[in-house]
Amino acid sequence: MSEFAFDVTLEEFESKVLLPAQEVPVVVDFWAPWCEPCKVLKPMLEKLAEEYKGRFLLAMVNADEFPELSQHFGVRSIPSVKVLFQGQLVDEFNGALPESQVREFLDRIALPAGPGGNLREEAAALIVEGKLDEALAKLVEASQANPQDQAVQLDAVDVLLQLGRTDEAKQLLAGEYANEPDRANALRARLALADGAADTAEIEARLAANPADHGARLELSRAYAAQSRFREAMEAALEVVVRDRAFDEGAGRKALLQLFEALRGSEQYDDLIREFRRKMSAALN
Repeated sequence: MSEFAFDVTLEEFESKVLLPAQEVPVVVDFWAPWCEPCKVLKPMLEKLAEEYKGRFLLAMVNADEFPELSQHFGVRSIPSVKVLFQGQLVDEFNGALPESQVREFLDRIALPAGPGGNLREEAAALIVEGKLDEALAKLVEASQANPQDQAVQLDAVDVLLQLGRTDEAKQLLAGEYANEPDRANALRARLALADGAADTAEIEARLAANPADHGARLELSRAYAAQSRFREAMEAALEVVVRDRAFDEGAGRKALLQLFEALRGSEQYDDLIREFRRKMSAALN
């Protein structure tokens, strides 16, 4: 529990939810100990409440212990999330959504970000435009404005990896990221892929001479990944799965899974991961 995320009882609901909701959106999470999806959503919301640092408050209601509140808000299944702001129910969703969708939901209802948050959004736009050096400068500025924001620091690691500045990325990743452990681990996996740097032209020539050289194709996949050419890396690994799924004890499938894990948590790669998960599934079935 923290100043941004807390449990609420029936008696506390007015003081902890209704009154604060006049000034800041309050996200009310109805959950129960037996609910499996709640075990995914609840800690995710707690983590995001810390990350958003007061742009919304998270009030967690045990639906079993306080059925009166559940009934009042028309909760029929859990987890159920309601947002109260300025005396109104302004938004809601049911079920455990992926983190990317939860973030989109929170961005709609949360108060405007402070200076660091705006800089992070500007950096994200620059990344989409391919202006990586400018994006990194924005992220450095955002981190200086809010040194505790681990999400900004990991954004900077991501950009450093795309720029090939692996030593700086490794140094920044050496710290602990208690608020963002999954994304930090994924970026560490990306960093490990960067160690596979090699001359792609030489490997491509070998493969052109012998298209059945699956070992060379996987070597090429690793080399592409080291250059952040992730689509080409996945295509090369998938080709091994298509040509010989059993090669080297399923090395093609393992290479794809490693790529998925390394890119997990970076929204810019979500569509790419989904695309190749479908293609891998089709190739294996």
